[in-house]
Amino acid sequence: MKWFGTKAARDDARPALARAWGSGAAALGEWPASYEAQLRSGVIGNPVAQRAWRLVSEGAGACTLVADGVAGEASAQVLAIVNRASAGQGLVETLATHLLLHGNAYVQIIAGADGMPAELFALRPERVSVEADARGWPMAYLYRVGESATRLCSEDGAGRTGVMHLKALHPLDDHYGLGCAGAAAGAVAIHNAATVWNKALLDNAARPSGAMVYDPGDGSVMSPEQFDRVKREMEVAFSGASNAGRPMLLEGGLDWKAMSLTPAEMDFVGLKAAAAREIALAFGVPPMLMGLPGDNSYANYREANKALWRQSILPLVGKICGGLAQGLGGWWPGLRLSVDLDAVPALSDERVALWERVAGADFLSADEKRAMLGIGGARA
Repeated sequence: MKWFGTKAARDDARPALARAWGSGAAALGEWPASYEAQLRSGVIGNPVAQRAWRLVSEGAGACTLVADGVAGEASAQVLAIVNRASAGQGLVETLATHLLLHGNAYVQIIAGADGMPAELFALRPERVSVEADARGWPMAYLYRVGESATRLCSEDGAGRTGVMHLKALHPLDDHYGLGCAGAAAGAVAIHNAATVWNKALLDNAARPSGAMVYDPGDGSVMSPEQFDRVKREMEVAFSGASNAGRPMLLEGGLDWKAMSLTPAEMDFVGLKAAAAREIALAFGVPPMLMGLPGDNSYANYREANKALWRQSILPLVGKICGGLAQGLGGWWPGLRLSVDLDAVPALSDERVALWERVAGADFLSADEKRAMLGIGGARA
């Protein structure tokens, strides 16, 4: 008995076995290694990664910032340029996206006619490269768009910052930070592959069709022309959702053997859920907020949302505020930028508890209570 397609399968080259990621040339089982390819397959093409990214970046962009250490008029000027949208995008949200995905964020300070900063423009991190001096210290940045390259100095003639470079810590690189797009690439590839597999199963009546067995009785095999004709007729007339249940007419020597997958082999729901949890882990988002069923890592949704802010959003915004304050310090010495925690809805329970504890502390003076609550301007 000869299985249908045995001879033809010997004539075609079989696909390469999967290799571990980072082993060299692309092979079956590897996932994208470049930043742009990771974004296209992950953030743009994967719903879990896109939702996790939006939760963090949009939460960072919604934070209310406070400027301290400078006069009231200077504070208003700083907040005006930080909160101003550049090219239609909010600065903090854009920087949070770049830091989260790429690990690097670059901000060009554009000065006005009076020499003061008039606009802060976030540069695409994949287009920027660091130009270091002989000792390895960054002295300029090259911004490439297509064939053109623009050299941007890290400092202006007065020794003030020209381009701010914010980066997440990379343990093996002195000049560039480490983003989460690469760490999530493997889980994204598994999640996307499971989605494609499930879609293919649905297109084929949710099970493999079966096998066509050629048994003429004399031990002969099909000719290549016969094999190609039968395969073409099968694909056109009997495969796909539109041909589900269509009766099949077989010629002499052909027998249809139905096949099916076991329940364990068809259980891609658990595989997708596990991959989704790994994606959420890479982005620092509690899995409960992603709507994954059966995840009981947090007591309730409120605690998960609070953990998202405390462990992911606020540290990220704090890094951005620190970098912006340091870069703008040449114009406004002593500037400090921070998040107004009273304006974060997810932390309202913590603030209420703090106010109740401070209000009940009779051994503290009014000024000490105001200092503990972060309220400036002690009364005379």
